[in-house]
Amino acid sequence: MGRRRKPRWIDFQPGVTYFKPRGVTLASLKEVGLTFDEVEAIRLADLDGIEQIKAAKKMKISQSTFQRILEAAHKKIAEALVLGRAIKMEGGEIIMPRAGRGIGRGIGRGVGQGAGRGRMGGPFAAGPGGICVCTNPECKNEATHQVGVPCYQMKCPKCGSPMVRK
Repeated sequence: MGRRRKPRWIDFQPGVTYFKPRGVTLASLKEVGLTFDEVEAIRLADLDGIEQIKAAKKMKISQSTFQRILEAAHKKIAEALVLGRAIKMEGGEIIMPRAGRGIGRGIGRGVGQGAGRGRMGGPFAAGPGGICVCTNPECKNEATHQVGVPCYQMKCPKCGSPMVRK
């Protein structure tokens, strides 16, 4: 039995958690799963241009672990671009110390102050009620949030694109 995975600290919450190739129906697409710690590694290294040692310290992991996370993320993104797959961002053992909507460790496993906000717990718990909006920029259809179902798992009734919390 291996040791428990050390949670990664992230300071970024993506507003959109699903990307797909244009002109391809959602039903015919295969998905590539990108964890939130992989998205954070991409943001720190590629977007912000932070050196791996400093980025690893921000995520409270070793540089070699950061390198492995970054390499896995690059491979998944390349697979999605080259093979025309959708990218779905979700999960991972994470802690969000300064997030606006609660702190969580993975999905549904809250720790620290603000944990368990809303019905679903975890880092993105927004509670019951609210509106989900379509991620398709041409559609932007709105629907009432269904309690117990994350918005990103809902599909737009008009175009079939994923929904996000408004």
